[in-house]
Amino acid sequence: MAVIEVALAGRAYDVVIEEGLLARFAEAAAPFLKGYGHARKVPVVADTNTHRLYRTALESNLAAAGYAADWFVVEPGEDAKSWGVLERLCDWLLALGVTRKDHVIALGGGVVGDLVGFACAVVKRGCGFVQVPTTLLAQVDSSVGGKTAINTKAGKNLIGAFHQPSLVLIDPLVLATLPDREMRAGYAEVLKYGLLGDAAFFAWLEANGDKVLAREPAALEHAIATSIAMKARIVAEDERETLDLRALLNLGHTFGHALEAETGFSDRLLHGEAVALGMVLAAKYSARRGEISQADAARAAGAIAAAGLPASLAALGLACDGAALVDHMRHDKKAEGTTLPFLLLRQLGEAYVARDVDLSDIAAFLDGELAA
Repeated sequence: MAVIEVALAGRAYDVVIEEGLLARFAEAAAPFLKGYGHARKVPVVADTNTHRLYRTALESNLAAAGYAADWFVVEPGEDAKSWGVLERLCDWLLALGVTRKDHVIALGGGVVGDLVGFACAVVKRGCGFVQVPTTLLAQVDSSVGGKTAINTKAGKNLIGAFHQPSLVLIDPLVLATLPDREMRAGYAEVLKYGLLGDAAFFAWLEANGDKVLAREPAALEHAIATSIAMKARIVAEDERETLDLRALLNLGHTFGHALEAETGFSDRLLHGEAVALGMVLAAKYSARRGEISQADAARAAGAIAAAGLPASLAALGLACDGAALVDHMRHDKKAEGTTLPFLLLRQLGEAYVARDVDLSDIAAFLDGELAA
């Protein structure tokens, strides 16, 4: 078991990591279930997959503690992060009489967490929510830190708010039902923490990544806890990304979001897979600028490939050129006027924000990678 505090100015919340936590949900989340019971049910938001997998266990646990669940179920995938679904969710919460003192339960992956967090940010000008992430990607990344959002025609996560959860409950046992591809996609975010700020952790992952992917309990808990501890430290120092510190968490994302856009935000390229390939490109571009060696760039790519993640842009088979990918980048929410900061590497385990990147050079670089 591990408990990691996310210490923010004037407030804090815990991230609890423990096997079997979902089966003890009512006990673990007891302080945040006050106000429910009798005529009021606990509002739980899930997608159809998590609802099918965990409904019985959660309802049985709640019933034993004197509660009942009321469910709002969405379809899996990024389409759930839309204006229409957000409106329906907010109307549902208001119809339930949710107050600012209440807490909504987000049971699922990053899509569910983002959607619920944003709804809770705006309903009654802010009510509470508890994150119960059921994918590795959500456990180590999106469930912690308070970034919530929906997607629009203009791009991904462009409409949202910073709204921190009151508690994050992580049960590694739920990953037993996670498809291997989704597990690898989440592992990309684990690798990210090593590459951006912890060379020793990256080396540990090179040696133990297969154990994490095989869901070996000790290795899995260490990977999750180390990742969250790093994110908690960064968020505590730069909650709203007004400094360059929290921006480091976007390593691989500028390239990755462009690839997601080019593939239509579809199952052709999962978010974690896009980030993985984005990190390969960030490492190679850092080497192109002479900031890391070609050997280190190859080492980063090798760790990503060894995990079964995409490590070659050419292999993706995109019908576009570098300029088209750069056009997607111009819509990135991190764009500042006519410039776009890039997360690059000074060395493995040390990322930084580069503000002097020429987008025409990025396009030429990507042309070379597409043809490689």
